[in-house]
Amino acid sequence: MKVLHTSDWHLGQQFYEHHRADEHQQFFNWLIDTLVNEEIDLLLVAGDIYHTATPPASSENQLYQFIKNVKKRCPTLQIVIIAGNHDSANRIMTAKPLLAQFDTHVVGRFDANNPDDVVIRINTDTVNAHIVAMPFLRASDVTTLSNTENGPDYAQGIAKAYQLSSECALKDKPDATPLLIMGHLHAKGGDISSDSERNLIIGGEESVTAQIFTDQANYVALGHLHKAQKVAKSDTIRYSGTPMPMSFSERHYKHQVCIVELAIANQQIVVTVNPLYIPRAAEVILLPEGECVPVEQLCEQIAALDLSSYSQPPYLRVKLSAGDTDTTFREQIEKALENKAVNFCGIERVRQTNKQQSSAVFEDLSQVEMLNPQTLLEQAFANNKDMAGQSVPDELKTLLNEVIAELAEQEQL
Repeated sequence: MKVLHTSDWHLGQQFYEHHRADEHQQFFNWLIDTLVNEEIDLLLVAGDIYHTATPPASSENQLYQFIKNVKKRCPTLQIVIIAGNHDSANRIMTAKPLLAQFDTHVVGRFDANNPDDVVIRINTDTVNAHIVAMPFLRASDVTTLSNTENGPDYAQGIAKAYQLSSECALKDKPDATPLLIMGHLHAKGGDISSDSERNLIIGGEESVTAQIFTDQANYVALGHLHKAQKVAKSDTIRYSGTPMPMSFSERHYKHQVCIVELAIANQQIVVTVNPLYIPRAAEVILLPEGECVPVEQLCEQIAALDLSSYSQPPYLRVKLSAGDTDTTFREQIEKALENKAVNFCGIERVRQTNKQQSSAVFEDLSQVEMLNPQTLLEQAFANNKDMAGQSVPDELKTLLNEVIAELAEQEQL
């Protein structure tokens, strides 16, 4: 059996106010060809299908059209989709009866009283697997599992949720049937893209360990972290990452899907995992690549850009030292951009903090949502003359985490 693991599509994302529907469609076209050419039996999509809980109708249509098209090309393909922290659980589940007609299984929410609901058992001529399809777990999803003598423990709630569901999956699983686990979370030690991934801190817990996944799992398909990577140095616990850069910090990522092959040898299930790299539809460029340079040199770099090799306009963002006092910098940059076929993504002013570390200050406030709330809080302290040099009190951090968690839960109502 061959499985393709992907995640974090973020349909409907506007990249610095530029729509990305064409890029997503190019990815879908590539993905369908890959599913055909690689003879994939099972497609796992590990959350963050959409960029927001209320995506535009065009993005929902794009998802459903993809499923329709892929089933035409791959009639026996089975698809499993879970909700991520960007998704609305209710919205994901609304289309469940219709998607079932296309062999597409969707899971939007976990019920602690019915852990078997997230277990999907597939037994067809081409796919034989028990799948723990665990969506993103909010604090309210694991309230009854999180209670300890010292109060709620979100990480414990997550661990128990996976334990209960895995037990359900294992209870009636034949020995020759693979156990696959899906999740959308931050596994401890994972490399996070801080300016494009929403922080999943709830109640002070940032991440969970890979030990929450049973050692009887043959493969663990994770979503949320945008960089493709292994977890706990395990070849069979992986993030597939995003199919395209979600921010300029991801411009050097090698975006990929994971091809997982499961075979029986000597009465044991043997797993082989190989990455398959995704061609990038639109390049992302940050100038200068290294330290900030004077505005005159920056304009020279812009003018020297060779765009002849790009099939479609790349995204370009420039950064300038906050200490550059030239009042005509905008006019100079706009002039350098004349006749340049780029999707311009604004100017980032960078200043040096007291610790001599670069700190980004965004000129275009439309991008504030891409910043980590904790980072904004720390910047507020650093920029306040009465608080400069002070660290953010733990009590204030905890309050901010609680507000973020409550807002995330209300977003799903």
